[in-house]
This record gives sequence, C-alpha cells and structure tokens, in this order.
Amino acid sequence: MPRMNRFALLASALPLFVAGCGGEAPPAPPPPEVSVFTVAQRPIDNIVELPGRVQAVRTAEVRARVDGIVQARLYEEGSDVGAGKALFQIDPRELRASLNAVQATLQRNQATAANAQQDVARYQSLLPSQAISKQEYDSAVARLRTAQADVSQARAQLDSARLSLGYTTVTAPISGRVGRAQVTEGALVSAAGGTLLTTIEQIDRVYVNFSQSSSDILAIRRDIAAGKLKMPPLGGVEVQLILEDGSAYGPVGRLDFLDLALDESTGTAALRAEFPNPARELLPGQFVRARIRAGERPDGMMVPQRAVKMTPQGATVMVVGPKNVAVVRPIKVGELRGGMWVVLEGLKPGERIISEGLQKVMPGQPVSIAKPQAAAKPAGR
Repeated sequence: MPRMNRFALLASALPLFVAGCGGEAPPAPPPPEVSVFTVAQRPIDNIVELPGRVQAVRTAEVRARVDGIVQARLYEEGSDVGAGKALFQIDPRELRASLNAVQATLQRNQATAANAQQDVARYQSLLPSQAISKQEYDSAVARLRTAQADVSQARAQLDSARLSLGYTTVTAPISGRVGRAQVTEGALVSAAGGTLLTTIEQIDRVYVNFSQSSSDILAIRRDIAAGKLKMPPLGGVEVQLILEDGSAYGPVGRLDFLDLALDESTGTAALRAEFPNPARELLPGQFVRARIRAGERPDGMMVPQRAVKMTPQGATVMVVGPKNVAVVRPIKVGELRGGMWVVLEGLKPGERIISEGLQKVMPGQPVSIAKPQAAAKPAGR
C-alpha cells in the first residue's frame, strides 16, 4: 500500500476512536437482592445446659461391727435385697462364749444380792430389840445395795454381749441393690477399723449433681430483678437429661437442692435434681447433661441460625438500616434451638436482619429486599 494511503486510513479512523473514548461510563450494578427476617418478641423458655453426674438417692456402706473371721457370704453380688436381709456370717463362737460368761456373772451377782436381801430383812427384825447394833444393820444395807448394783452392771454387760453376738450376722440396713463383696470367707474383720464389707444403693430414684458458675447465677438474679426472667419456685424447675449417646432420658426431673454457698476452689454453686428411675437406666457415676428449664423470658427473641455469623470476637448479624443500607451488628446469643439462635442482647423488636444472600452483601452498601414468596397452593382434585 502506498504511504499516502496509509496516512489517509489512519486519519479516517481517528474520529471514531475519539468518539468512543468520550462516551459515558457503563452503569453501576444494581444492589444485591437479599431476604430479611424481622425480629419479634415472644415468650421463650430459658434453658441452661450443664454437665452432671448420677448419684444413688441412698447409699449405705455395710461395715463390720465386731471382730472376727468371716464364715460365709449369704447373698448374690449385684442382686436386690430387702432391709434386714442377712449378708455375711462372722464366726460367733468367741462372742457366744463371752455371752455365757456374762450370764454366769449375772447369776452369781443375783445370788449375792438375794443373800444380802435376807440379811437386811433379818437384821431389821433384830434392830428394835437392840440384838444387833445400828452399825451392823447399816453395813448389811450397804452390802445389799452393792450387790444390786453388781446385778445391774451384769445385766448391762449381758445386753451388750447379746448385741455383739447379733452383729455376727451382718444384715442389710436398707433395701436396694447390693454391690460386690469387699471381703472373702476367712478374712479377719475389725470393728475398730470399720472393715467395709459391701455397699447397698437405692437407684429406683436417683440424684443428678451439677454446678453453675457464680457469674451465671449473678446474671440470672439480675434478669429476675429486671423483669427479664420469670422463675418458678425451686421445686417447680424442670430438668431434662441428655445421655452420653445424645438421646434424651424420658422422665423429667425437678430441682430439689441449691447450695447457698460457693465452692472456693471452683467458684461454683452446687445444684441437685431428682429423677425417677423405674427401669434403672441411670446408673450411679454416669455422666449426663442436664437441660434446666430455668424460668421463662417473656420478651425473648430468636433469629435464624443462617443469619448469624460466629467470629472469635462473638456473634454478628447484618442489619438492614435506613435506606436499606446493610450494617454489621454484634449480638449475644444463648442456646441454639431447632435452627434458631436465642438472642440475649444486641437486637430490638422490628429490626430487619439479612437471612439469605449474605455472601453478596458488603457492610455499608445498600441492598434490595426480595419480596416474600407466596405459599404454593395445593393442587386441585
């Protein structure tokens, strides 16, 4: 192509290039469309979840009350026994011999007292005629009183010997499930050492022990004082148990004890709930989680789980403010229930929070509120 033709072509294209550069910029993208959830107040249960341990409602340690050799175990380990059931037999021969010796001492003392009684009666008839002196009569009365005291002492020793002999048959102090024997036949047991023989536990009803921090107790008291929380009496507080496998224990229990003092080492207060255990599903020492229905919040609020973003600093939501501008708002949440967070602080009734479309929203930028979709009508016949 000749040189002049190239310059002519460039000159003709230059106005088109300049016209293209001088046009308007493309329009800004529209605000992202989001769905919102309007915060409303309604009464909600105040649920507090705490770890706990199961404890038998009654526990009895069966211990030796006399010294001796265990002759036999009279029960089946792990079985149910009634109060008074014989559990162990301790060799009674030594104590029976002691009982016989005390009985002989009592008989001798009774004979001495009877003889002294006859002397007093005889001297009493001779005293008016002065056949004996007053001193001799007083000595006879003193001997009678000493003999009577010896009889009383021997009777007390006899009762003690009989009681000790009875302790050679060890019986159950309460009804319940008896545990493993801690001694075997031939073992030497001691009353002074209180040798443990076995343990009996009643588990038809059980206790669950747990504790709550002093800060949580203080917060609950403040909410009650401010009218934010309504609490029933202690015996009316219901407790639901969650077992180790995540399943819920059927029967509902109730609080029956709240310690008024805090543990200095942990800063917690002890609580206890009582549960029926007819099927003996709960066992002493078992770990559970207690869901305590600690009153009701009359002005409670809940928001969808998907609307809440959890950060190391806490929970936040995106609130749609004036002119539909999205603003980040920190909140304080409580328990998660069925896909809804319980909101304790940070929101007011009537505020709108973004529930869907959060990934498209930038803080401080306007958003477009999507219209709620109408429920689908059922198909006709």
